Amino acid sequence: MALLGYARVSTQGQDLEPQLRALRAAGCTAIFEEKASGTSRARPELTRLLDRLRRGDTLVVVRIDRLARSLAHLLQVIERIREAGAHFRSLGDPIDTAGPSGMLVLQIMGAIAQFERALVVERTKAGLAAARARGRVGGNPGLRARDPAVLGKLATARERTRLADLLPGADEWLGTVRRLRPATAWEEVTRAVNAALPPERRRFTRDRLVRAVRLFVQEGLAEPALLEGAARRPRRDPRARRAMELAASFLRGRPKATLAEVGAELARMGVQPRGGGPWAASSVKALLDRARGAGLLGAGHGLRRQRRTSPEARRPRGTSGA
Repeated sequence: MALLGYARVSTQGQDLEPQLRALRAAGCTAIFEEKASGTSRARPELTRLLDRLRRGDTLVVVRIDRLARSLAHLLQVIERIREAGAHFRSLGDPIDTAGPSGMLVLQIMGAIAQFERALVVERTKAGLAAARARGRVGGNPGLRARDPAVLGKLATARERTRLADLLPGADEWLGTVRRLRPATAWEEVTRAVNAALPPERRRFTRDRLVRAVRLFVQEGLAEPALLEGAARRPRRDPRARRAMELAASFLRGRPKATLAEVGAELARMGVQPRGGGPWAASSVKALLDRARGAGLLGAGHGLRRQRRTSPEARRPRGTSGA
């Protein structure tokens, strides 16, 4: 039965040391450190900690907001802790799920914290509206002026955030992409990736998957070949398909028909070869070969050329050429 600590700060510039001292003083045998926004659920260290929990262990944090910033996320994490047979304790709040009233207090504290954050958001919106009414416009001046340098920094920050969200679950989808690309179209790759993901994971759209792979390629985490265009499938000519089906149907009805007879039947039905004119025996044979490959003809349907006979062979027996 181990005490496992979790310490988190939102930015790289913040210091984890006060939380680490409190967790060590509480008797934590292992402490998992994380620098990530509380609104982001892409936290690899928290995931690693939850996977390590065993029956009887206790996950310890300094304050409840170090674990989650919304009641829904908090309850989701607590449910995983309970499924492992473990407990949760917050040193700065009267929360210990090992006791009978722990879950009740936990839900009340989480709801209050969420309510307080909603009030902060409302006050911020009201302040911005009042400033606009006085003619003041908030925000970054460079962003309002569409400064390329500012826009570039913003795009880079967004890519860093996207990469942080994608990295923890990359093993669940990148392998499928590597197996199928570039030979397979992105639509089929997206379906295969989503089918392999766990039910609780967010589904990919085609565009989101392409953007994720492009970001990984830019960061050197994936091969550029994954973004190469898939080979286009040859377009099927509906007239050629109809000719193939008619030829196969005729030969199924007359298995001993010759190539010339099949070609004559196609011409009678108004079907011409691609270049026009009469059907050559080689064109009919190629047509029927494709029909057999498509499963429209069985192996028993033979292909016979018109047998050529000499004038002597065509004469009745017992007659001469004189």
